[in-house]
Amino acid sequence: MHRLEPGRQVTVEVPATSANLGPGFDCFGLALSWREQVELTVTDGGFVVDVTGEGADAVPRDDSHLILRSTLRGLADLGHTVPGLRLRCHSTIPHGRGLGSSSAAIVAGLLAAAGLVGGAREETAESRRWTLQHAATIEGHPDNVAAAVHGGFVLAWTGSAGVEVAVSPVHPDVAATVFVPPVAVATKAARGLLPPSVPHRDAARNAGRAALLVHALAHDPDQLLPGTADWLHQDQRRPAMPDSWTLMNHLRGLGHAAVISGAGPTVLVLGRRAALQELEAEPLGFRRVPLAVGGGAAITAVDG
Repeated sequence: MHRLEPGRQVTVEVPATSANLGPGFDCFGLALSWREQVELTVTDGGFVVDVTGEGADAVPRDDSHLILRSTLRGLADLGHTVPGLRLRCHSTIPHGRGLGSSSAAIVAGLLAAAGLVGGAREETAESRRWTLQHAATIEGHPDNVAAAVHGGFVLAWTGSAGVEVAVSPVHPDVAATVFVPPVAVATKAARGLLPPSVPHRDAARNAGRAALLVHALAHDPDQLLPGTADWLHQDQRRPAMPDSWTLMNHLRGLGHAAVISGAGPTVLVLGRRAALQELEAEPLGFRRVPLAVGGGAAITAVDG
């Protein structure tokens, strides 16, 4: 193992993401133009976590912090160790809201490891695959991390060679708006509400709408409303997020392609930019954030 010298520093940017998008359960992911910057510095010893913003009071202050844990895992795989690390970050992605905060942290840590070892570099298919495989192993499912790594709209699945991803085009008129509630819902709790099996009819309907959604995002945004219909997971999670479920269905009744973002409780709305401007400014208790489709994570600076 090679030991990195103190003073080496890397800065990375990672996007918030949304998964499922209605019918694409545990497969579809979308990167958003909500980005977070993370800085890691090799120190003489020990681990320092200097984090402010969203969730700062609840995260660990040692090497069990998810970003540091992911960095150390990446460094070990690359054959390197460090005497210590200092993490600096102002967190803006809300925790436990279905916006991929854990995926962003994992991808940030792995990219930081690659940057500390190899310096600033252009991402390649090989380097993205390395990041994706490790990120999916840490996270436990590939949809959010695939979107964070590649950007845009992705379809992720696990094959014989590990996690695979296809990046699908997005029509230039498509944008997004998220409605973020004040209360978090743990992903584990949301998953615990899902039944162990579903009727064949519902699975077939979801498969058809998932295929339609791929077409709608790429070629025909007017089909986003039917393309985001779901029978597998959103209604089942209603007890954990009744206000979000009500808002989602209210917006769909008005003709907007609203879905629960990931495991919730944030509500994501996809549509043409002009149509999204018609959305309510601030539904009671929710924060409205207009967004675009975003790019993937990137190393932005390496020093030392």
